[in-house]
Amino acid sequence: MSKDKIDVKDVTPKEFNPKTHKGSGDRFNPSNRIYVREAKGIYQKLRQKMGWFFMLLFVLTPWIQYGDRQAILIDIGKQQFNFFGTTLWPQDLTLLASVLMIAAFGLFFITTFLGRVWCGYLCPQTVWTFIYIWFEEKLEGPANKRRSQDQKPMTSGLFARKTVKHLCWFAVALLTGLTFVGYFVPVKTLFIEFFTFSSSFWIVFWVLFFSVCTYGNAGWMRSIMCIHMCPYARFQSAMFDKDTFIVGYDKERGEARGPRPRKKDPKELGLGDCIDCNLCVQVCPTGIDIRDGLQYECINCGACVDACDATMERMNYAKGLISYTTEHKLEGHKVDIMRPKLLGYGAVMVAMCVLFFYLLSAVQPMRLDVIRDRAQLFKTNSDGLIENTYTLKILNKTQQPETYNLSVSGIDGIEWYGKQQVSLKAGEIFTLPVSLAIDPYELTTPVTNIMFVLERQSGDDQKSVQTESRFISKL
Repeated sequence: MSKDKIDVKDVTPKEFNPKTHKGSGDRFNPSNRIYVREAKGIYQKLRQKMGWFFMLLFVLTPWIQYGDRQAILIDIGKQQFNFFGTTLWPQDLTLLASVLMIAAFGLFFITTFLGRVWCGYLCPQTVWTFIYIWFEEKLEGPANKRRSQDQKPMTSGLFARKTVKHLCWFAVALLTGLTFVGYFVPVKTLFIEFFTFSSSFWIVFWVLFFSVCTYGNAGWMRSIMCIHMCPYARFQSAMFDKDTFIVGYDKERGEARGPRPRKKDPKELGLGDCIDCNLCVQVCPTGIDIRDGLQYECINCGACVDACDATMERMNYAKGLISYTTEHKLEGHKVDIMRPKLLGYGAVMVAMCVLFFYLLSAVQPMRLDVIRDRAQLFKTNSDGLIENTYTLKILNKTQQPETYNLSVSGIDGIEWYGKQQVSLKAGEIFTLPVSLAIDPYELTTPVTNIMFVLERQSGDDQKSVQTESRFISKL
């Protein structure tokens, strides 16, 4: 087997283990649900701060104004994407493709280097799940209390607390649905019309659809989404190698496990540093035992690291029994950070970033499309001139009114029939029929290449675009 690959380890117990929810038990059975214990520590503080930052960024971004409009708005009806002072149209979708490729290779790069930290720290499923767990902790109590309560008959007090919890859950879900739809329709109008019951059917449908999805995913599905439905959990192992940083348990130091007095030397008892407190299992949002080895359910959230470090501190042992480490480090080998796969992903990501900024700089604030009259390629007018007819489609891609001048190059002495100056509103598409005519003695070939020129006159930065076409004088 290649030394760069991690050996496959079958860590599935033959019988269902209620502590880890693995084995033959039905993970979809509510009686086998995972009661996640609250974990405190440096990684959980980091995860919470990152989660709140991006949560607030998600909620507040649609409310940012730029000029007289929403700064970021994906207007599907008008087929345009407003990003502050830039408006992107369907013709600019190569930019979107490059952004998605940058995101993909960025994820591959991070996964190869730091494992599934995206899942543990920034994935919306994880962020919203921990928010929902926070409501559980505050309204129903710690994990052990919640487990005990759910095994007893329902009381009026517990029913009231659960009702409040679910109302809070749905409030967060409704805010999520409204915010997400607010990226596609003006957010101020959305909130006013939604809560005054004047929104259209489809607006209400999509808000409620995303609200129900959030409520179901973060409130009920949770780890089932990560383990059974998320494709990233399945193919991320292809990016792992023995130098990828993962959450790992130091078996050499921890085994054999067992309880012991705090002041007793574990070596005298023939024990390792692991006191078998199972806190690493109780705080795991996917319900696994990291001591069984690397498992695809692990999302690298670091909850077990913080729980184990707290236990080691209480026992006056060195921290790091469970830590962010690599397979090579656990085996006592040197960790190779700058390896070909990581450098390859990084190089492709940088190349895609360069391509994106190149495409962004090449975006023109206007567009000119030229359509020849195909019904009649040419004609001779009453003055004896050869005449061709065209339809010009002019698009103002900016967010303010613009004035444009039109001209043609490629043939000397050509006459223009139609408007040569047009004014367009922000985002307007204008159709202009024009004809070009020339003395046949000025032509040397049956087909002549010409260039239509659209020049922007308003503003200090005059820009122009050119579109090639043909002038036909003979068949």
